[in-house]
Amino acid sequence: MPRITSRLVPTLAAMLAALPAAAQDKTFDLKFSSWVPPAHAMHVSVKEWGDSIAKATNGTVKVTLYPSQQLGKADDHHNMARDGIADVTYIALGYQAGRLPMGEAGNLPFLMTNADGGSRAFDEWYRKYSVKELADVKMCLAFVHDPGALHAKKRIVLPEEFKGMKIRSAHGTLASYVTSLGGTNVRVSAPEARQALESGAADAITFPWESILLFGIDKVVNYHMDVPLYVSSFAWLINKDKYNQMSAAQKKAIDAHCNNEWAGRVGKTWGDYEAGGRAKIKALPGHTVYALTPEQTAAWRKAADPVYKQWADNARKTGYDPDKALGELRAALKKYNSDFK
Repeated sequence: MPRITSRLVPTLAAMLAALPAAAQDKTFDLKFSSWVPPAHAMHVSVKEWGDSIAKATNGTVKVTLYPSQQLGKADDHHNMARDGIADVTYIALGYQAGRLPMGEAGNLPFLMTNADGGSRAFDEWYRKYSVKELADVKMCLAFVHDPGALHAKKRIVLPEEFKGMKIRSAHGTLASYVTSLGGTNVRVSAPEARQALESGAADAITFPWESILLFGIDKVVNYHMDVPLYVSSFAWLINKDKYNQMSAAQKKAIDAHCNNEWAGRVGKTWGDYEAGGRAKIKALPGHTVYALTPEQTAAWRKAADPVYKQWADNARKTGYDPDKALGELRAALKKYNSDFK
């Protein structure tokens, strides 16, 4: 066996010392920015997602949540992910009307009936469009919340009753719906909604059920239309530069957490939470939760025709066939048992 000379010892020691460093991935602590309060159900999914990523990367990638607009306003979260102010953000695709026209398809009224299948369907459908619409970030997953309803200071059963009312709409698509019926859209984010209602700046709000309680809006509205009027579409975005700094193994772990399965998990967790609020509101003294007749529901759906046309016109401007795209989305919703029949 050949002897190792004294001259080779320092060289071998240096090589051996370098091996662990080369094999060790760089560590990342991803700042996840959210604009909803700490108690929001979506944050349960954020924790599960972050814990799972940490496990998959042997602790080299961690996720730290910053809720309640700590890093920036709700409307800014797209740009925050793009510019690296946050590493991961949670955005409402309809908060900036017209910026993401294909993503806004998920916001069309009377389209879907649940968050679980709706999230799986919307994520599966939107991925090919997000490549173009969200080219400046990495779109991790898309999802929807449990169908929201109309909550007001008075009972409303027909679309013509919107005339003259001031309504806080969930997103740009519903804002168009409100204005097409003669109402005035009140543009405020979810955290600002109660103040708008308390001050009289708004008479009604479109909102999911449990969030009515979370944001204290049950203190200022008493009548709740029990119909799956709409959902809001959302996405988790990742800063591309931060993602590109990761090793191949770390990227693989992130990609495995940015898929349709996780979209469904996020949608279901939040959806179950929101759906539970309906029974709680029904039990509140002084609150009325009421259903619509088939004829009334048909009137509301017919009244949404101009909004569908507006979306189709915007989609066509981006180079897509709106009839084909919407047909594919409806087919996906049917596949996951979440289509509004």
